[in-house]
Amino acid sequence: MALVASIHVDSGWQMPEINLKDVDGSDVSLASQLGEKGLLVAFTCNHCPYAIAVWPRLIRHAATLRKMGINTVAVNPNIHPDYPADGLPAMAEKIAEWGIDFPYLADETQDAARAFDAQCTPDLYMFNADGRLYYHGRIDDYWKSEEQVTREELIAAAELLVAGENAPQPQHPTIGCSIKWKEID
Repeated sequence: MALVASIHVDSGWQMPEINLKDVDGSDVSLASQLGEKGLLVAFTCNHCPYAIAVWPRLIRHAATLRKMGINTVAVNPNIHPDYPADGLPAMAEKIAEWGIDFPYLADETQDAARAFDAQCTPDLYMFNADGRLYYHGRIDDYWKSEEQVTREELIAAAELLVAGENAPQPQHPTIGCSIKWKEID
């Protein structure tokens, strides 16, 4: 596991036109998932300790965001033969085990991760209703233990988005395991 941080991405860029598959093999376009106020795209996986620590918060925050008009989609870029814990069968198990009630999609080609410049799991991107990047930062100020969180950053950013305010600054990078990049032929 290599610890990396997300990289700065300029706010305002348009969400890429991306189609991914869910665990049942159905096509899902990210644009079709936009809520009335926006969409959170979370690059994540099943095996990274950083992602595992954040999953309960992500699931809980997704319910809060949904009430605010912001949908959530999780994207797994680690569909890699060397990491079966992140494969489609394992994703289906985690959906049931963790009660994930939003799309958890497979980025089998890693094209989505490349289009977003995603670096790690988790790596969070929140778009406004027009599909423009509003927030690219961490979920809160302490990934490891929810009990030690002193500042909620994702929810605070969502509240500003819904209120029509400017995005919060600074936006602190997430940290996590590096994406398990496949060799490009």
